[in-house]
Amino acid sequence: MPTSTVTVHPASPAVGAEIRGVNLAQLSDEDFALIEAAWYRHSALLVRDQRLTDADLIRFSRRFGELDPPPVNENGKTFVADHPEIYVVSNVIGADGVPIGSLGAGEAVWHTDMSYLSEPPDASLLYALEVPPEGGDTWVCSMEAALAALPAALRRRVAGLQIKHDGTYNSGGYLRQGLTASDDPRTSVGTPHPIVCAHPVTGRPVLYLGRRRNAYVIGLSLPDSEALLDELWHYATLPVHGYAHRWRVGDLLMWDNRSTMHRRDPFDAASRRVMHRTQIKGHARPRAYAAAAEAREALA
Repeated sequence: MPTSTVTVHPASPAVGAEIRGVNLAQLSDEDFALIEAAWYRHSALLVRDQRLTDADLIRFSRRFGELDPPPVNENGKTFVADHPEIYVVSNVIGADGVPIGSLGAGEAVWHTDMSYLSEPPDASLLYALEVPPEGGDTWVCSMEAALAALPAALRRRVAGLQIKHDGTYNSGGYLRQGLTASDDPRTSVGTPHPIVCAHPVTGRPVLYLGRRRNAYVIGLSLPDSEALLDELWHYATLPVHGYAHRWRVGDLLMWDNRSTMHRRDPFDAASRRVMHRTQIKGHARPRAYAAAAEAREALA
């Protein structure tokens, strides 16, 4: 007889599900298997009312794969000395007058984490320790649903194209450590990836846009690139494709960077918001859907 108490409740028609009946600090293999299956089905998961130490968060995260070390924040600091895998997202100012984390209190625009890398991270997990009374909501959108919603002519147009993903600025608009400010997407630091990719686990086709600032469609004139990207972003960020999450302390939200984008609402800078984040290391370069489909056929 089944012994698991885990239940899965879709958060929206397009993306996300809430997992109930589980303590992530004491997770059986049976429960993890159910969570992992829901993960690939819904692309984003929410688990409420958790009481996780940093060690608990790291242990659960590692069940999805090797962890990436977090980037250094805008002030050149690392974050949690005893747990170098933890990235702190916070607007709180420490006793030394320096922010304890990254991204401040402003809006974090739609993006896919670290898409400028040759092998971007597979997933990100965000755990709420302190939340403001209002604002700071996190939005997630399905890039599988966005691709399906594109007009047929637009899908055909982008099928063989690549975007150069800018690495100059983070999602809060801050210049990354060691880089030079640039607003020319043709010359800024970045890595090209296919616009239409195959998810490496599910095989399903998804849009892969990264972030809008300094993005550039390889081979197009700058005006044509900007116009095409604006059109793609219009479809990708339609509310029907998304889920808006209002945070409570003890929430863990995780998203698949290969099949979603996410953003954050601004909030009152006088309020405190403290989140601890882990990141699952990428294990493959984004691969064009057509190329992946041809490879599957060759192996059949």
